[in-house]
Amino acid sequence: MTELRNVEADLAQFRTRVVVAGLAVLFAFGLLAARMVYLQVLRHEDFDAQAESNRTAVLPVVPNRGQILDRHGRVLATNFSAYTLEITPSKVEDLDSTIEALGELVDIQPRDKRRFRKLLEESRRFDSLPIRTRLTDDEVARFTAQRYRFPGVDVRARLIRHYPHGEVASHVIGYIGRINQREKESIEEWPEEDQANYRGTDYIGKLGTEQHYERELHGVTGFDRVETSAGGRAVRSLANTPATPGNTVVLAIDIKLQKLVEDMFGERRGALVAIDPRNGEVLAFVSKPTFDPNLFVEGIDSENWKILNESIDKPLLNRALRGTYPPGSTYKPFMALGALETGTRSASAVINDPGYWMFGNHRFRSHGDGGLGAVDMHRSIVKSSNVYYYSLANEMGVEAMHDFMAPLGFGQITGIDLKGEVRGVLPNQEWKRKTYKRPEQQKWYAGETISLGIGQGYNNFTMLQLAHAMATLAGGGVKRTPHLTLATENVVTRERTPLPTPTEVNLGFKRQNIDTVLRAMHGVTVEGTSTRVFAGAGYLSGGKTGTAQAVTIGQKDRYDARKLEEHQRDHSLYLAFAPLENPTVALAVVVENAGFGAAAAAPIARRVFDYLLMDQYPNPQDLAAVQKGEAGAPIGTPLKASEVPWISP
Repeated sequence: MTELRNVEADLAQFRTRVVVAGLAVLFAFGLLAARMVYLQVLRHEDFDAQAESNRTAVLPVVPNRGQILDRHGRVLATNFSAYTLEITPSKVEDLDSTIEALGELVDIQPRDKRRFRKLLEESRRFDSLPIRTRLTDDEVARFTAQRYRFPGVDVRARLIRHYPHGEVASHVIGYIGRINQREKESIEEWPEEDQANYRGTDYIGKLGTEQHYERELHGVTGFDRVETSAGGRAVRSLANTPATPGNTVVLAIDIKLQKLVEDMFGERRGALVAIDPRNGEVLAFVSKPTFDPNLFVEGIDSENWKILNESIDKPLLNRALRGTYPPGSTYKPFMALGALETGTRSASAVINDPGYWMFGNHRFRSHGDGGLGAVDMHRSIVKSSNVYYYSLANEMGVEAMHDFMAPLGFGQITGIDLKGEVRGVLPNQEWKRKTYKRPEQQKWYAGETISLGIGQGYNNFTMLQLAHAMATLAGGGVKRTPHLTLATENVVTRERTPLPTPTEVNLGFKRQNIDTVLRAMHGVTVEGTSTRVFAGAGYLSGGKTGTAQAVTIGQKDRYDARKLEEHQRDHSLYLAFAPLENPTVALAVVVENAGFGAAAAAPIARRVFDYLLMDQYPNPQDLAAVQKGEAGAPIGTPLKASEVPWISP
């Protein structure tokens, strides 16, 4: 039996299917069209930028680092171009075998390998690290011919920082080094604009002026937009924003004077700071021994680092900024001024000095077994009477001494333009409570006040603080922030921008009180402890010798340098200013473990004044005597300082 189909129903069903299929197709095409509109219109700029970024790359152009000059324009830090052989560890399969193979093409010394390993520990594996710097043209040619054998190794042309005078003024100038991981993390916390300025930068200031004026010296990073191949190799430059070189930093120090002072120290340890009291400019800032900052530029090797870091002389310690010393008798002029300003004692008041001072049952000695007899304020400074200042300290008390000395800068941060300055110790009862833990240690005993009067006890200050206080006194009681830098200079426009005028604070001392102390300090040079050193000087100056204990000697014991190890002997100090009328230089100097202040420290001060005020330079015989601590006044005929040749780099 034949089944009849409903043609109309089938046709209707077909039409329905066609319509549904057509709608589905139209919907699909609608989706495609919408996607095309989204991609081609709404996201056009984004995808165009992505395509452009795939085709191009933006490379940072690191700026030339600015130079550092002394006050007379002598170059202290500069750059030179050289080829460097560098390895990117993440791109090298076998680092040791690669280095050995490279050693067959270029000269790689064991110290180069040690330095590379040290850098490897401090850096990320995708950083490019130098294995050899300053390649010769022959070495560059040999490596280039074999370049295909060493994936991850390349030769780069770099500007290398150079310190042409080596160890001279190294603590002032500082050095640069590769940015380590800790510094990279710190940079990531900077504002976005500052971070962008350090893209591509591998080096940063680590110490001294290089560190403090990092932003000035670094410059502004440029950018080079280049077209790249599918393999990422640059094909051609499309646009360029040149880098702006860093500014030149002009220091206030005279590098010739700086070197002279360092030479006068010889192999001895110590520090000297010389300041112009009229404006706070630092003319010399010496710490001995020094070090060669060139060792740190590409990463110091472990052998040299061990020598510097483990030396008993501590050459890496900036003694002028971070070394603290008891001021000894150089503290007495400030104690005298404190007595006058607080009304504790008049200049004419006479104290008997029998050679000792009794406090309860305790005997404080002075000048061995002999005394000075009747002593007023002038004679107490000229002859350096301990008894006078034992009794004065007892009368003033620790709190009054602290409150008077703090504004002068003792135990305070001076604000000099170097990082890492230490505060030292200007003691009082609050300081002792904060310093010690046990209740019996926190209590202030009256006997502890006595030795403070002669600059011993808990007193500990830097040479920068002592020079700053001396400059304030010589400047009529006006405290000016010391500064090492005079100006910055735009390397493009040559426009020089002086640093802002340093802060000035008038401490309000009476002029007659200042003059009383300064006249007594002048007496030290003509009838006191430094008379022999300043004999025949062509100017009038003032000073104060000091001898500070490196180790405590009992009151019943006699000091004998021959029985002590060299590092246990007394320090030699001298505080001075010149000329007497309208001083233009004030300084503080310490020669560690060198004994009496007039024997070692004062001769150095004399020759600094001779250089600055008389244009005189010690002859070789005189210089040798100063280095040995055997000099008084200059020996023989001084040289003319302006005619002594400066060996330019």
